[in-house]
Amino acid sequence: MIIIIFVAIPVITIAIKLLMGPGESWGHIVDNVLLDYSLNTLYLCVGCIILTGFFGVSSAWIVSRYHIPLGKTLEWTLILPLAMPSYITAYAYAGLFDYGGTFQCILESIGLPAAKLNVMNMYGLIVVLSASLFPYVYVSARAVFLYQSNRLIEASKMLGAGETRTFFTIILPIARPAIVGGLILVIMEVLNDYGAAKYYGISTFTTGIFRSWFSLAEPATAIYLSALLLVVVFLLLYLERKQRGSKGYATLTKSAVQLPKLKVSKSRAFLLSSIASIPVILGFVIPVGQLCYWAVLTYAEVLNASFLKIALQSLGIAVITGIITVFFALLILYIPKWNRLKILKKSSRIAILGYAIPGAVIAIGIMIPTLALDKWLIKISSQLLHIDPGLLINGTIFILIYAYVIRFMAVAFNPLKGSSIKISEGLAESSQLLGAGKLKTFFKIELPLLKTGLFSAFILVFVDAMKELPLTLILKPYDVNTLAVKAYEFASDELILESSIPSLCIIATGVIPIIVLNRLILK
Repeated sequence: MIIIIFVAIPVITIAIKLLMGPGESWGHIVDNVLLDYSLNTLYLCVGCIILTGFFGVSSAWIVSRYHIPLGKTLEWTLILPLAMPSYITAYAYAGLFDYGGTFQCILESIGLPAAKLNVMNMYGLIVVLSASLFPYVYVSARAVFLYQSNRLIEASKMLGAGETRTFFTIILPIARPAIVGGLILVIMEVLNDYGAAKYYGISTFTTGIFRSWFSLAEPATAIYLSALLLVVVFLLLYLERKQRGSKGYATLTKSAVQLPKLKVSKSRAFLLSSIASIPVILGFVIPVGQLCYWAVLTYAEVLNASFLKIALQSLGIAVITGIITVFFALLILYIPKWNRLKILKKSSRIAILGYAIPGAVIAIGIMIPTLALDKWLIKISSQLLHIDPGLLINGTIFILIYAYVIRFMAVAFNPLKGSSIKISEGLAESSQLLGAGKLKTFFKIELPLLKTGLFSAFILVFVDAMKELPLTLILKPYDVNTLAVKAYEFASDELILESSIPSLCIIATGVIPIIVLNRLILK
C-alpha cells in the first residue's frame, strides 16, 4: 500500500491543487491558445493512429504471412525504431530537408534543381512520430498474427472467401485488442512528446505545460493544463474498455499453431518486401544515416571528458532505475498473491497507471509536494538548529529516479506478469506442501523461472529511461545531465549537427538490448 500511495502522489497532488484555482494567465490561455493546444493534440493523435496503424499492421501481417526477400531480417529490424526517441528522429529529418541539407546536396550532385521540402509542420511531425512509434503496433499485432488460428483461415477459404476478405473479416477483428493496445501506447507517447513538438513549433498540451511553468512562471496554470491532459488520457482508456465491452477474443489452444507462410510470385514478394521495409527505412535507416554523417563532421568537438561524464551519468541513472523498478514491480506482482486481502489485488492496478500519465504531469505532481516538504524541513532546521540546509529532497537524483520508477512501473510489470502466468501454480503449492515458505519457494523456484521476464523488464525500463526527456528536463539536478537533455540542448541552441553524438549514444544503448531481447524471446 505504501508503494501504491507513492505512485499515486502526482495525481493526488494535481487533484488537490486544482481546488486552489488557476494562475493569472489562465483566462488568457482559455481565450487565445487552449483551442490550439486541443486541436493540435487531437490532430497529432488522429494522424499518428492512422499512420502507425497502417505501418504496424501491414508490416506485421506481411512478415508473418508471406515468404519475402529479407523476411527474417525485417522481423527484428522493424522493432529497431523503438530505440529512436521521436525528438531525435525529428532533429534528423529537420536537418535532412533544411536549406543546404543532405536532400538538397543529393539533388545538386545528380544535376537536379535544389528543392526545399518543409517538414517542420503538423504533417511532418505526424510522419516523424509515426515512424518512431509504429513498432508498438507492429509488436502487438505480430504476436497475434504469428499464432493466429490457421483453421479459421482454412474454414473461411472453404466458404469461398479470398485472402483479402479473410484478413479483413476474420484476422483483423480477432487481432483488435492487441492492435488497439499498441495504438493506446502510441497515443500515450504522442501526448508525452515535448522535444519534437517544441522543435517543430507545434503547440500541444505538453508544450503548453512547459510554457506555463517556465516562461510564465505559473505552476497553478501548468497544473490546470496537466489536469485537462489527465482527463483526456483516462477518457481514452475508458472509451477503449467501454467499446471492447464483454467481447471475447480467445482462440482454442489446439488450433493456435504458428501461421504457415505463403509463397507468392517474385514480383509480388518484392512488392510486399518493399511495403514492409518503408517503416523501418523512415523510422531508423534514414535518421541514423543522417546522424552518422553529422557525427563524422562534429565528433572532434563533442567527444571530450565532459561528454563522457554525461554518458556515464545517463547509464548509471538508467541502470539504477531499471533495478529499482523491477524490484518494486515484483513486490506489486507477488504481495497480492501471498495476501488474501481483495483490496490489495484491486488497488495494485493503481501502481501501473504511471505510463498512462505524461512525463511532464508526473514531474509537476512530484515537484510540488517535495518543494513543500523541503520548505518545512528548512523551517524546522532554522528554528531548532539555526541552520539553513537548503533543498534536501528536491533537485536531487533520488527525486528523478523516483519519478522514473512511477513512469515506467507498468513497463516492468507487464513482462513480469506475462512470465509469471506461464509458471504453474502447482509448483509453488508442491514446494509449500514440502515445508518451504512463500519466500523460499519464490527464491528457489519462481525467481529462476522468471529470468526471461526479469531481463525483459529491465531492458525495457533501461531503454525508456535513457530516452525520457520531458520528465528529466523538469526534475534533473543542476549538476547532473543526461544524453537526452544534452541532445535537446544542442538542438535548442541551433547546434543540430552537434546533437548527433549524444543521439547516436542513446540509439546504441537502445538497439543492443533490443537485439539481445529479441534473441532471448526467440530462444
